[in-house]
Amino acid sequence: MVIRNFNLLLSTSRGDEDDACSETWYLLGKLGDREASVEKTDISGLIVAKTTLDPFKVVEDLRRMLNDRPEEFRFILRVIPVEMVVRTGLEEIEKAASELSHKILKDETFRVTIEKRHSELSVGRIIEAVAAGIERKVDLGNPSKIIQIEVLGRSTGVSVIRPADILSVAKEKTS
Repeated sequence: MVIRNFNLLLSTSRGDEDDACSETWYLLGKLGDREASVEKTDISGLIVAKTTLDPFKVVEDLRRMLNDRPEEFRFILRVIPVEMVVRTGLEEIEKAASELSHKILKDETFRVTIEKRHSELSVGRIIEAVAAGIERKVDLGNPSKIIQIEVLGRSTGVSVIRPADILSVAKEKTS
């Protein structure tokens, strides 16, 4: 993985990574970013992108595009905005989550969601470390915000997002 500071994580079916990269680059271009970088990771089914656009706005715009022209989405399955990329390690992940935790307002609830690939780090230890530094109420079922942690081997993407900030193409195509 060459893109170190990716700000979008996308999933596709195993074996469709090249097509998903092309589709992502094409769609980001349609949204106005002709400078976007898109690459496969060494994890099958995952690609990363670095866009000059706001990744949260990209998800909104892709959702709108999906509703208007679902045929444009043939390979991308899920799109997640990423706010910070850090070296995979308990302290680095905890620090990134702490820096972003101001986005969880006093009256809001949160949960920590971890997708871990190619790492020996314990999910339980990551959750403990991240949640311990956040003085907000936890709601596992219906949180206001999600601390999304995407471990991709030596790099980890961290975001504080609303549940609606993740685009799930298959779910939204059928609804």
